[in-house]
Amino acid sequence: MGSEPPVFRKVLIANRGEIALRVMRACRDLGIPSVAVYSSVDRAAPHVRMAQEAHEIGPAPASESYLRIDRLLDVARKSGAEAIHPGYGFLAENAEFAQACEEAGVVFIGPPATAMRAMGDKVSARELMARAGVPVVPGSAAFRGEPGDAHAAVEPVGYPLMIKAAAGGGGKGMRVVERPYELERSLERARSEAKASFGDETVYFERFLRRPRHIEVQVLFDREGRGVAIGERECSIQRRHQKLVEETPSPVVDTDTRARIGEWALAAAAAVGYVNAGTVEFLRDEDGSFYFMEMNTRLQVEHPVTEEVYGIDLVSGQIRVAAGERLPFSQEQLVPRGHAIECRLTAEDPEHNFLPCPGRIEAVRIPSGPGIRDDSAVAPGYTIPVHYDPMVAKLIAHGADRSESIPRMRRALDEYRLEGLTTNIPFLRRLMDHPAFIAGDLHTGFLDQYGEGLLASEPDGDLDEVALLAAAIHSYRRRVESALEHGQSQSATNGSQWLRLGRMRALRGQR
Repeated sequence: MGSEPPVFRKVLIANRGEIALRVMRACRDLGIPSVAVYSSVDRAAPHVRMAQEAHEIGPAPASESYLRIDRLLDVARKSGAEAIHPGYGFLAENAEFAQACEEAGVVFIGPPATAMRAMGDKVSARELMARAGVPVVPGSAAFRGEPGDAHAAVEPVGYPLMIKAAAGGGGKGMRVVERPYELERSLERARSEAKASFGDETVYFERFLRRPRHIEVQVLFDREGRGVAIGERECSIQRRHQKLVEETPSPVVDTDTRARIGEWALAAAAAVGYVNAGTVEFLRDEDGSFYFMEMNTRLQVEHPVTEEVYGIDLVSGQIRVAAGERLPFSQEQLVPRGHAIECRLTAEDPEHNFLPCPGRIEAVRIPSGPGIRDDSAVAPGYTIPVHYDPMVAKLIAHGADRSESIPRMRRALDEYRLEGLTTNIPFLRRLMDHPAFIAGDLHTGFLDQYGEGLLASEPDGDLDEVALLAAAIHSYRRRVESALEHGQSQSATNGSQWLRLGRMRALRGQR
Protein backbone atom coordinates (compact mmCIF):
# COMPACT_ATOMS: atom_id res chain seq x y z
CA MET A 1 0.00 0.00 0.00
CA GLY A 2 3.00 2.28 0.31
CA SER A 3 2.16 5.48 2.14
CA GLU A 4 -1.60 5.18 1.59
CA PRO A 5 -3.62 5.22 4.82
CA PRO A 6 -5.68 2.09 5.61
CA VAL A 7 -9.30 2.19 4.50
CA PHE A 8 -10.41 1.52 8.11
CA ARG A 9 -8.54 2.13 11.36
CA LYS A 10 -9.68 -1.23 12.75
CA VAL A 11 -11.98 -4.12 11.69
CA LEU A 12 -13.75 -6.57 13.98
CA ILE A 13 -14.17 -10.11 12.62
CA ALA A 14 -17.45 -11.53 13.90
CA ASN A 15 -16.60 -15.16 13.23
CA ARG A 16 -14.22 -18.01 13.99
CA GLY A 17 -12.24 -20.77 12.27
CA GLU A 18 -10.65 -20.54 8.85
CA ILE A 19 -12.81 -17.63 7.64
CA ALA A 20 -11.71 -15.50 10.59
CA LEU A 21 -8.09 -16.20 9.62
CA ARG A 22 -8.85 -15.44 5.96
CA VAL A 23 -10.34 -12.03 6.78
CA MET A 24 -7.52 -11.30 9.23
CA ARG A 25 -4.94 -11.86 6.49
CA ALA A 26 -6.78 -9.55 4.10
CA CYS A 27 -6.83 -6.87 6.78
CA ARG A 28 -3.08 -7.23 7.33
CA ASP A 29 -2.46 -6.91 3.59
CA LEU A 30 -4.38 -3.63 3.72
CA GLY A 31 -2.55 -2.42 6.84
CA ILE A 32 -5.67 -2.64 9.00
CA PRO A 33 -5.48 -3.92 12.61
CA SER A 34 -8.15 -6.57 13.23
CA VAL A 35 -10.06 -7.63 16.32
CA ALA A 36 -10.98 -11.27 16.96
CA VAL A 37 -13.80 -12.55 19.15
CA TYR A 38 -14.07 -15.99 20.71
CA SER A 39 -16.26 -18.17 22.86
CA SER A 40 -14.92 -19.79 26.01
CA VAL A 41 -14.19 -23.06 24.18
CA ASP A 42 -12.27 -21.19 21.46
CA ARG A 43 -9.82 -19.49 23.82
CA ALA A 44 -6.85 -21.36 22.27
CA ALA A 45 -8.21 -21.47 18.70
CA PRO A 46 -5.88 -20.57 15.79
CA HIS A 47 -7.77 -17.38 14.95
CA VAL A 48 -7.30 -16.16 18.50
CA ARG A 49 -3.59 -16.98 18.47
CA MET A 50 -3.07 -15.00 15.27
CA ALA A 51 -5.15 -12.01 16.31
CA GLN A 52 -3.58 -8.68 17.21
CA GLU A 53 -6.44 -8.18 19.67
CA ALA A 54 -9.03 -10.68 20.93
CA HIS A 55 -12.09 -10.50 23.19
CA GLU A 56 -14.16 -13.27 24.78
CA ILE A 57 -17.87 -12.91 24.08
CA GLY A 58 -19.52 -15.78 25.94
CA PRO A 59 -19.89 -19.54 26.51
CA ALA A 60 -19.47 -22.24 23.87
CA PRO A 61 -23.02 -22.35 22.44
CA ALA A 62 -23.21 -19.99 19.46
CA SER A 63 -26.51 -18.60 20.74
CA GLU A 64 -24.63 -17.27 23.77
CA SER A 65 -21.56 -15.99 21.93
CA TYR A 66 -21.15 -15.68 18.15
CA LEU A 67 -24.85 -14.94 17.64
CA ARG A 68 -25.03 -12.24 20.33
CA ILE A 69 -25.35 -8.96 18.42
CA ASP A 70 -25.18 -6.90 21.60
CA ARG A 71 -21.87 -8.42 22.68
CA LEU A 72 -20.31 -8.06 19.25
CA LEU A 73 -21.24 -4.38 19.07
CA ASP A 74 -19.98 -3.87 22.61
CA VAL A 75 -16.57 -5.27 21.59
CA ALA A 76 -16.59 -3.02 18.50
CA ARG A 77 -17.22 0.00 20.69
CA LYS A 78 -14.59 -0.92 23.31
CA SER A 79 -11.94 -1.80 20.73
CA GLY A 80 -12.56 1.19 18.48
CA ALA A 81 -13.39 -0.96 15.44
CA GLU A 82 -14.92 1.09 12.63
CA ALA A 83 -16.25 -1.90 10.68
CA ILE A 84 -17.37 -5.50 11.17
CA HIS A 85 -16.78 -8.35 8.75
CA PRO A 86 -19.26 -11.20 9.42
CA GLY A 87 -17.50 -13.93 7.41
CA TYR A 88 -20.07 -16.58 6.48
CA GLY A 89 -22.48 -18.49 8.68
CA PHE A 90 -23.58 -17.18 12.08
CA LEU A 91 -24.82 -13.59 11.49
CA ALA A 92 -23.49 -13.09 7.97
CA GLU A 93 -26.96 -13.00 6.37
CA ASN A 94 -28.82 -11.57 9.34
CA ALA A 95 -30.55 -8.33 8.34
CA GLU A 96 -31.07 -7.36 11.99
CA PHE A 97 -27.31 -7.50 12.55
CA ALA A 98 -26.61 -5.35 9.49
CA GLN A 99 -29.25 -2.88 10.67
CA ALA A 100 -27.88 -2.83 14.22
CA CYS A 101 -24.37 -2.09 12.90
CA GLU A 102 -25.70 0.84 10.88
CA GLU A 103 -27.57 2.22 13.88
CA ALA A 104 -24.45 1.87 16.04
CA GLY A 105 -22.34 3.78 13.52
CA VAL A 106 -20.30 0.71 12.58
CA VAL A 107 -19.80 -0.21 8.92
CA PHE A 108 -21.17 -3.66 8.06
CA ILE A 109 -18.89 -5.25 5.44
CA GLY A 110 -21.67 -6.75 3.40
CA PRO A 111 -24.92 -5.75 1.69
CA PRO A 112 -27.52 -3.41 3.20
CA ALA A 113 -30.23 -4.90 5.38
CA THR A 114 -32.85 -4.07 2.73
CA ALA A 115 -31.09 -6.27 0.16
CA MET A 116 -30.78 -9.11 2.68
CA ARG A 117 -34.47 -8.96 3.47
CA ALA A 118 -35.45 -8.86 -0.20
CA MET A 119 -33.41 -11.98 -0.98
CA GLY A 120 -33.99 -13.67 2.38
CA ASP A 121 -37.62 -14.48 1.63
CA LYS A 122 -37.32 -17.02 -1.16
CA VAL A 123 -40.90 -16.56 -2.42
CA SER A 124 -40.61 -12.77 -2.70
CA ALA A 125 -37.18 -13.15 -4.28
CA ARG A 126 -38.57 -15.48 -6.95
CA GLU A 127 -41.27 -12.95 -7.81
CA LEU A 128 -38.74 -10.11 -7.89
CA MET A 129 -36.40 -12.07 -10.16
CA ALA A 130 -39.21 -12.86 -12.60
CA ARG A 131 -39.98 -9.13 -12.87
CA ALA A 132 -36.26 -8.44 -13.47
CA GLY A 133 -36.18 -10.87 -16.40
CA VAL A 134 -34.24 -13.60 -14.58
CA PRO A 135 -35.59 -17.12 -15.32
CA VAL A 136 -36.97 -18.97 -12.28
CA VAL A 137 -37.96 -22.60 -11.70
CA PRO A 138 -41.75 -22.99 -12.10
CA GLY A 139 -43.28 -22.93 -8.64
CA SER A 140 -46.00 -21.70 -6.30
CA ALA A 141 -46.70 -18.76 -4.04
CA ALA A 142 -46.00 -18.97 -0.32
CA PHE A 143 -48.07 -21.66 1.37
CA ARG A 144 -49.30 -21.34 4.95
CA GLY A 145 -52.48 -23.43 4.73
CA GLU A 146 -53.48 -26.81 6.08
CA PRO A 147 -51.74 -29.94 4.73
CA GLY A 148 -54.95 -31.07 3.05
CA ASP A 149 -55.10 -27.83 1.06
CA ALA A 150 -51.61 -28.34 -0.40
CA HIS A 151 -52.84 -30.61 -3.21
CA ALA A 152 -54.61 -27.75 -4.94
CA ALA A 153 -51.60 -25.46 -4.43
CA VAL A 154 -49.20 -27.87 -6.14
CA GLU A 155 -51.43 -28.70 -9.09
CA PRO A 156 -49.84 -26.06 -11.39
CA VAL A 157 -46.34 -27.24 -10.34
CA GLY A 158 -46.81 -30.97 -10.91
CA TYR A 159 -44.76 -33.96 -9.69
CA PRO A 160 -42.03 -34.54 -8.77
CA LEU A 161 -41.79 -31.35 -6.72
CA MET A 162 -39.64 -29.84 -4.02
CA ILE A 163 -40.95 -28.33 -0.80
CA LYS A 164 -38.73 -25.43 0.31
CA ALA A 165 -38.68 -23.21 3.38
CA ALA A 166 -39.43 -19.61 2.39
CA ALA A 167 -36.84 -18.31 4.84
CA GLY A 168 -34.50 -21.23 4.27
CA GLY A 169 -30.99 -22.04 3.25
CA GLY A 170 -28.36 -24.73 3.71
CA GLY A 171 -30.77 -27.53 2.81
CA LYS A 172 -33.01 -26.98 5.84
CA GLY A 173 -36.76 -27.35 5.42
CA MET A 174 -36.48 -29.09 2.05
CA ARG A 175 -38.24 -32.27 0.91
CA VAL A 176 -38.61 -34.00 -2.46
CA VAL A 177 -42.12 -35.30 -3.14
CA GLU A 178 -42.48 -37.88 -5.91
CA ARG A 179 -46.21 -38.71 -5.63
CA PRO A 180 -49.37 -37.06 -4.26
CA TYR A 181 -49.76 -39.48 -1.33
CA GLU A 182 -46.35 -38.35 0.03
CA LEU A 183 -47.25 -34.65 0.02
CA GLU A 184 -48.94 -34.10 3.40
CA ARG A 185 -46.42 -36.03 5.47
CA SER A 186 -43.45 -34.40 3.70
CA LEU A 187 -45.04 -30.99 4.19
CA GLU A 188 -45.36 -31.51 7.93
CA ARG A 189 -41.70 -32.55 8.20
CA ALA A 190 -40.47 -29.65 6.07
CA ARG A 191 -42.50 -27.16 8.12
CA SER A 192 -41.25 -28.56 11.39
CA GLU A 193 -37.62 -28.30 10.28
CA ALA A 194 -38.17 -24.80 8.88
CA LYS A 195 -39.74 -23.66 12.15
CA ALA A 196 -36.84 -25.10 14.18
CA SER A 197 -34.15 -23.68 11.88
CA PHE A 198 -35.55 -20.27 10.91
CA GLY A 199 -38.48 -19.57 13.24
CA ASP A 200 -40.83 -19.52 10.23
CA GLU A 201 -42.75 -22.51 8.91
CA THR A 202 -43.80 -20.87 5.64
CA VAL A 203 -42.93 -22.99 2.58
CA TYR A 204 -43.42 -22.92 -1.16
CA PHE A 205 -43.47 -25.57 -3.87
CA GLU A 206 -41.11 -25.78 -6.81
CA ARG A 207 -40.74 -28.17 -9.75
CA PHE A 208 -38.08 -30.77 -8.95
CA LEU A 209 -35.37 -31.07 -11.58
CA ARG A 210 -34.05 -34.64 -11.80
CA ARG A 211 -30.34 -34.22 -12.48
CA PRO A 212 -29.61 -30.50 -12.31
CA ARG A 213 -26.21 -28.92 -11.94
CA HIS A 214 -25.78 -26.28 -9.23
CA ILE A 215 -23.98 -23.35 -10.85
CA GLU A 216 -23.51 -20.00 -9.12
CA VAL A 217 -22.20 -16.61 -10.22
CA GLN A 218 -20.00 -14.38 -8.05
CA VAL A 219 -20.88 -10.67 -8.11
CA LEU A 220 -19.34 -7.58 -6.53
CA PHE A 221 -20.99 -4.14 -6.41
CA ASP A 222 -19.70 -0.82 -5.15
CA ARG A 223 -21.75 1.89 -3.43
CA GLU A 224 -22.27 3.78 -6.69
CA GLY A 225 -24.12 0.86 -8.30
CA ARG A 226 -21.30 -0.45 -10.48
CA GLY A 227 -21.20 -4.24 -10.52
CA VAL A 228 -19.22 -7.06 -12.08
CA ALA A 229 -19.88 -10.77 -12.51
CA ILE A 230 -16.71 -12.70 -11.64
CA GLY A 231 -17.36 -15.99 -13.39
CA GLU A 232 -19.27 -19.06 -12.32
CA ARG A 233 -18.63 -21.92 -9.91
CA GLU A 234 -19.77 -25.52 -10.30
CA CYS A 235 -21.12 -26.70 -6.94
CA SER A 236 -22.96 -29.88 -7.88
CA ILE A 237 -21.09 -32.28 -5.57
CA GLN A 238 -23.32 -32.07 -2.51
CA ARG A 239 -24.52 -34.16 0.35
CA ARG A 240 -27.97 -33.29 1.68
CA HIS A 241 -27.76 -29.93 -0.10
CA GLN A 242 -24.42 -29.15 1.57
CA LYS A 243 -21.55 -28.56 -0.86
CA LEU A 244 -18.43 -30.72 -0.61
CA VAL A 245 -16.48 -29.82 -3.76
CA GLU A 246 -16.59 -26.66 -5.87
CA GLU A 247 -14.74 -25.64 -9.01
CA THR A 248 -14.40 -22.91 -11.59
CA PRO A 249 -14.98 -22.72 -14.46
CA SER A 250 -17.82 -25.19 -14.81
CA PRO A 251 -17.14 -28.00 -17.29
CA VAL A 252 -20.40 -27.16 -19.14
CA VAL A 253 -20.22 -23.36 -19.29
CA ASP A 254 -18.70 -21.77 -22.39
CA THR A 255 -17.87 -18.11 -22.97
CA ASP A 256 -21.29 -17.15 -24.33
CA THR A 257 -23.15 -18.96 -21.54
CA ARG A 258 -20.88 -17.32 -18.95
CA ALA A 259 -21.77 -13.89 -20.31
CA ARG A 260 -25.50 -14.71 -20.32
CA ILE A 261 -25.75 -16.02 -16.76
CA GLY A 262 -23.47 -13.20 -15.62
CA GLU A 263 -25.96 -10.67 -17.00
CA TRP A 264 -28.80 -12.42 -15.16
CA ALA A 265 -26.79 -12.37 -11.93
CA LEU A 266 -26.09 -8.65 -12.26
CA ALA A 267 -29.76 -7.98 -12.98
CA ALA A 268 -30.77 -10.02 -9.93
CA ALA A 269 -28.43 -8.09 -7.62
CA ALA A 270 -29.29 -4.70 -9.10
CA ALA A 271 -33.01 -5.40 -8.54
CA VAL A 272 -32.47 -5.24 -4.76
CA GLY A 273 -29.94 -2.40 -4.69
CA TYR A 274 -27.10 -4.76 -3.85
CA VAL A 275 -23.72 -3.61 -2.50
CA ASN A 276 -20.61 -5.69 -1.76
CA ALA A 277 -19.96 -9.37 -2.58
CA GLY A 278 -22.74 -11.87 -3.17
CA THR A 279 -23.55 -15.01 -5.11
CA VAL A 280 -26.51 -15.65 -7.39
CA GLU A 281 -27.25 -19.38 -7.55
CA PHE A 282 -28.77 -21.18 -10.52
CA LEU A 283 -29.90 -24.69 -11.35
CA ARG A 284 -28.99 -25.93 -14.83
CA ASP A 285 -31.39 -28.52 -16.18
CA GLU A 286 -30.24 -31.39 -18.38
CA ASP A 287 -31.51 -29.54 -21.47
CA GLY A 288 -29.15 -26.64 -20.73
CA SER A 289 -31.79 -24.28 -19.28
CA PHE A 290 -30.79 -22.14 -16.31
CA TYR A 291 -33.12 -21.16 -13.47
CA PHE A 292 -32.60 -18.75 -10.57
CA MET A 293 -32.57 -20.59 -7.26
CA GLU A 294 -31.53 -18.03 -4.61
CA MET A 295 -28.99 -15.36 -3.77
CA ASN A 296 -26.50 -15.74 -0.94
CA THR A 297 -25.99 -12.25 0.42
CA ARG A 298 -22.49 -12.83 1.76
CA LEU A 299 -19.04 -14.17 0.96
CA GLN A 300 -19.19 -17.84 0.00
CA VAL A 301 -17.15 -20.69 1.48
CA GLU A 302 -15.94 -21.49 -2.03
CA HIS A 303 -14.70 -17.98 -2.92
CA PRO A 304 -11.01 -19.11 -3.15
CA VAL A 305 -11.51 -20.90 -6.48
CA THR A 306 -12.71 -17.63 -8.00
CA GLU A 307 -9.74 -15.79 -6.51
CA GLU A 308 -7.29 -18.31 -7.95
CA VAL A 309 -8.73 -18.28 -11.47
CA TYR A 310 -9.38 -14.54 -11.71
CA GLY A 311 -6.32 -13.35 -9.77
CA ILE A 312 -8.24 -11.13 -7.34
CA ASP A 313 -8.74 -10.86 -3.57
CA LEU A 314 -12.48 -10.88 -2.92
CA VAL A 315 -12.16 -10.17 0.80
CA SER A 316 -9.96 -7.15 0.17
CA GLY A 317 -12.51 -6.06 -2.43
CA GLN A 318 -15.29 -6.38 0.14
CA ILE A 319 -13.42 -4.20 2.62
CA ARG A 320 -12.56 -1.52 0.05
CA VAL A 321 -16.10 -1.36 -1.30
CA ALA A 322 -17.49 -1.10 2.24
CA ALA A 323 -15.17 1.87 2.82
CA GLY A 324 -16.68 3.64 -0.18
CA GLU A 325 -14.04 2.89 -2.80
CA ARG A 326 -14.96 2.22 -6.43
CA LEU A 327 -14.53 -1.21 -8.00
CA PRO A 328 -10.85 -1.60 -8.91
CA PHE A 329 -11.55 -3.50 -12.15
CA SER A 330 -14.01 -3.57 -15.04
CA GLN A 331 -15.96 -6.51 -16.45
CA GLU A 332 -13.62 -6.63 -19.45
CA GLN A 333 -10.58 -7.06 -17.21
CA LEU A 334 -12.00 -10.18 -15.56
CA VAL A 335 -10.67 -13.01 -17.71
CA PRO A 336 -10.46 -16.58 -16.30
CA ARG A 337 -7.04 -18.21 -16.31
CA GLY A 338 -6.85 -21.93 -15.68
CA HIS A 339 -9.05 -24.07 -13.49
CA ALA A 340 -9.40 -24.42 -9.70
CA ILE A 341 -11.03 -27.02 -7.45
CA GLU A 342 -11.84 -26.71 -3.76
CA CYS A 343 -12.45 -29.60 -1.36
CA ARG A 344 -14.02 -28.99 2.02
CA LEU A 345 -12.18 -30.96 4.70
CA THR A 346 -14.45 -31.87 7.59
CA ALA A 347 -14.12 -33.69 10.90
CA GLU A 348 -16.69 -36.28 9.85
CA ASP A 349 -16.70 -40.03 9.28
CA PRO A 350 -18.10 -40.91 5.83
CA GLU A 351 -18.03 -44.61 6.77
CA HIS A 352 -20.65 -43.90 9.45
CA ASN A 353 -23.08 -41.61 7.62
CA PHE A 354 -20.75 -38.60 7.97
CA LEU A 355 -21.01 -38.61 11.73
CA PRO A 356 -19.28 -35.51 13.18
CA CYS A 357 -16.00 -36.47 14.85
CA PRO A 358 -14.67 -33.58 16.94
CA GLY A 359 -11.39 -34.28 18.68
CA ARG A 360 -7.82 -33.26 19.38
CA ILE A 361 -5.38 -32.81 16.52
CA GLU A 362 -2.13 -34.54 17.47
CA ALA A 363 -0.07 -33.58 14.41
CA VAL A 364 -0.56 -31.65 11.18
CA ARG A 365 1.01 -31.91 7.74
CA ILE A 366 -0.18 -29.28 5.24
CA PRO A 367 0.38 -30.01 1.54
CA SER A 368 2.25 -27.57 -0.67
CA GLY A 369 3.82 -27.38 -4.10
CA PRO A 370 2.70 -25.83 -7.39
CA GLY A 371 -0.92 -24.74 -7.51
CA ILE A 372 -1.86 -25.71 -3.93
CA ARG A 373 -3.56 -23.42 -1.41
CA ASP A 374 -4.73 -24.33 2.08
CA ASP A 375 -7.26 -22.19 3.97
CA SER A 376 -7.50 -23.84 7.36
CA ALA A 377 -7.74 -23.33 11.09
CA VAL A 378 -5.83 -26.37 12.30
CA ALA A 379 -2.85 -26.65 14.63
CA PRO A 380 -1.21 -29.44 16.66
CA GLY A 381 -2.84 -29.75 20.05
CA TYR A 382 -6.01 -27.91 19.04
CA THR A 383 -9.30 -29.62 19.87
CA ILE A 384 -12.06 -29.28 17.27
CA PRO A 385 -15.15 -28.28 19.31
CA VAL A 386 -18.41 -30.18 19.11
CA HIS A 387 -20.43 -26.95 19.12
CA TYR A 388 -19.80 -25.68 15.59
CA ASP A 389 -19.68 -26.71 11.93
CA PRO A 390 -17.29 -29.67 11.39
CA MET A 391 -15.44 -28.04 8.47
CA VAL A 392 -11.79 -27.55 9.49
CA ALA A 393 -10.07 -26.63 6.22
CA LYS A 394 -10.49 -25.85 2.55
CA LEU A 395 -7.97 -27.28 0.11
CA ILE A 396 -7.64 -25.57 -3.27
CA ALA A 397 -5.80 -26.84 -6.36
CA HIS A 398 -5.18 -24.57 -9.37
CA GLY A 399 -3.92 -25.76 -12.74
CA ALA A 400 -3.80 -24.76 -16.38
CA ASP A 401 -7.01 -26.73 -16.95
CA ARG A 402 -9.24 -29.28 -15.23
CA SER A 403 -7.06 -32.19 -16.32
CA GLU A 404 -4.16 -30.61 -14.39
CA SER A 405 -6.02 -29.39 -11.31
CA ILE A 406 -7.58 -32.79 -10.51
CA PRO A 407 -4.23 -34.65 -10.20
CA ARG A 408 -2.88 -31.75 -8.15
CA MET A 409 -5.83 -32.02 -5.79
CA ARG A 410 -5.35 -35.79 -5.56
CA ARG A 411 -1.67 -35.31 -4.71
CA ALA A 412 -2.45 -32.66 -2.09
CA LEU A 413 -5.07 -34.89 -0.45
CA ASP A 414 -2.48 -37.68 -0.29
CA GLU A 415 -0.09 -35.31 1.51
CA TYR A 416 -2.62 -33.89 3.98
CA ARG A 417 -2.43 -35.31 7.51
CA LEU A 418 -4.53 -34.43 10.54
CA GLU A 419 -3.37 -37.07 13.02
CA GLY A 420 -5.76 -37.94 15.84
CA LEU A 421 -8.80 -36.75 13.89
CA THR A 422 -11.24 -38.68 11.70
CA THR A 423 -11.86 -36.70 8.49
CA ASN A 424 -13.41 -37.03 5.06
CA ILE A 425 -10.01 -36.84 3.31
CA PRO A 426 -9.99 -40.55 2.22
CA PHE A 427 -13.51 -40.09 0.81
CA LEU A 428 -12.40 -37.03 -1.17
CA ARG A 429 -9.36 -38.90 -2.52
CA ARG A 430 -11.63 -41.59 -3.93
CA LEU A 431 -13.93 -38.93 -5.38
CA MET A 432 -11.02 -37.41 -7.31
CA ASP A 433 -10.42 -40.85 -8.88
CA HIS A 434 -14.04 -41.50 -9.83
CA PRO A 435 -14.51 -41.81 -13.63
CA ALA A 436 -17.74 -39.75 -13.64
CA PHE A 437 -16.12 -36.93 -11.69
CA ILE A 438 -13.06 -36.93 -13.94
CA ALA A 439 -15.38 -36.82 -16.98
CA GLY A 440 -17.24 -33.82 -15.51
CA ASP A 441 -20.54 -35.73 -15.51
CA LEU A 442 -21.86 -33.92 -12.44
CA HIS A 443 -25.27 -33.27 -10.91
CA THR A 444 -26.65 -32.57 -7.44
CA GLY A 445 -27.55 -36.24 -6.98
CA PHE A 446 -24.01 -37.42 -7.75
CA LEU A 447 -23.33 -38.72 -4.24
CA ASP A 448 -26.74 -40.37 -4.05
CA GLN A 449 -25.84 -42.23 -7.24
CA TYR A 450 -22.20 -43.05 -6.55
CA GLY A 451 -21.73 -42.50 -2.81
CA GLU A 452 -21.59 -46.16 -1.77
CA GLY A 453 -18.72 -46.79 -4.16
CA LEU A 454 -16.74 -43.95 -2.57
CA LEU A 455 -16.69 -45.55 0.87
CA ALA A 456 -13.52 -47.32 2.00
CA SER A 457 -12.87 -50.88 0.93
CA GLU A 458 -9.34 -50.86 2.36
CA PRO A 459 -7.71 -49.33 5.46
CA ASP A 460 -6.87 -45.65 5.33
CA GLY A 461 -3.24 -44.58 5.23
CA ASP A 462 -3.43 -43.37 8.83
CA LEU A 463 -4.32 -46.89 9.92
CA ASP A 464 -1.35 -48.20 7.95
CA GLU A 465 0.88 -45.89 10.00
CA VAL A 466 -0.54 -47.35 13.21
CA ALA A 467 0.04 -50.89 11.97
CA LEU A 468 3.67 -50.09 11.09
CA LEU A 469 4.22 -48.54 14.50
CA ALA A 470 2.69 -51.53 16.31
CA ALA A 471 4.85 -53.93 14.30
CA ALA A 472 7.98 -51.94 15.13
CA ILE A 473 7.17 -51.90 18.85
CA HIS A 474 6.51 -55.65 18.85
CA SER A 475 9.77 -56.35 16.99
CA TYR A 476 11.71 -54.03 19.28
CA ARG A 477 10.42 -55.77 22.43
CA ARG A 478 11.36 -59.20 21.06
CA ARG A 479 14.89 -58.00 20.27
CA VAL A 480 15.29 -56.53 23.76
CA GLU A 481 14.11 -59.77 25.35
CA SER A 482 16.48 -61.77 23.16
CA ALA A 483 19.41 -59.44 23.94
CA LEU A 484 18.76 -59.67 27.68
CA GLU A 485 18.64 -63.46 27.45
CA HIS A 486 22.09 -63.41 25.82
CA GLY A 487 23.52 -60.86 28.24
CA GLN A 488 23.67 -57.93 25.80
CA SER A 489 23.00 -54.38 26.93
CA GLN A 490 19.70 -52.78 25.94
CA SER A 491 21.56 -49.84 24.36
CA ALA A 492 22.94 -52.17 21.71
CA THR A 493 19.42 -52.61 20.33
CA ASN A 494 18.14 -49.08 20.85
CA GLY A 495 17.04 -47.08 17.83
CA SER A 496 17.43 -49.75 15.15
CA GLN A 497 13.74 -50.54 15.00
CA TRP A 498 12.74 -46.87 14.88
CA LEU A 499 15.17 -46.37 11.99
CA ARG A 500 13.63 -49.41 10.31
CA LEU A 501 10.15 -47.93 10.86
CA GLY A 502 11.33 -44.74 9.19
CA ARG A 503 12.58 -46.70 6.20
CA MET A 504 9.31 -48.62 6.03
CA ARG A 505 7.37 -45.35 5.97
CA ALA A 506 9.66 -44.00 3.25
CA LEU A 507 9.15 -47.12 1.14
CA ARG A 508 5.41 -46.91 1.71
CA GLY A 509 5.42 -43.33 0.44
CA GLN A 510 7.16 -44.45 -2.75
CA ARG A 511 4.52 -46.99 -3.66
